[in-house]
Amino acid sequence: FKHLVPNALGPVIVYATLTVPSIMLTEAFLSFLGMGVQAPYASWGSLASDGIKNIAIFPWQLIFPGVTMALTLFSLNFLGDGVRDALDPQTRKF
Repeated sequence: FKHLVPNALGPVIVYATLTVPSIMLTEAFLSFLGMGVQAPYASWGSLASDGIKNIAIFPWQLIFPGVTMALTLFSLNFLGDGVRDALDPQTRKF
């Protein structure tokens, strides 16, 4: 276990970090279609779905959830790439 855990821990952390944005996008998409989070709870997908109904009058109801979701997903993907680069044993310099 002394050699197995340190070498397996890096890929597990990287996979978990890069999976979170995918799960968030899937949840938002399902909520946008009406199959995810229901009315009393808020989700970026349900907020965008409500905003698309009123886009002619209140365009910011669609713009703000969309931009916030895009920025969050980009940030988490960049964080996952940074963690992957930091934990990659082939790029470590001793």
